[in-house]
Amino acid sequence: MQQINIHAAKTQLSALVEKAAAGEPFIIAKSGRPLVKVVPYEETEPVPRVGFLKGFTAPEDFDHMCQDEIIDMFEGIE
Repeated sequence: MQQINIHAAKTQLSALVEKAAAGEPFIIAKSGRPLVKVVPYEETEPVPRVGFLKGFTAPEDFDHMCQDEIIDMFEGIE
């Protein structure tokens, strides 16, 4: 795996990122000491919804439910 000095990585960042995205990871080092490993990003599966909202479906009129009562509360009308 290629190891590149941090200064060189700054000047060649675009090319290095393209290589990493294509599957060629590299290590960025400072004074010869490895600091970070750059690897391609991999999508992960979404986490399934758990808990009290599992299976919840909102009613069709959800955006307008109790609309008049809420407006009255904000306007101070009873």
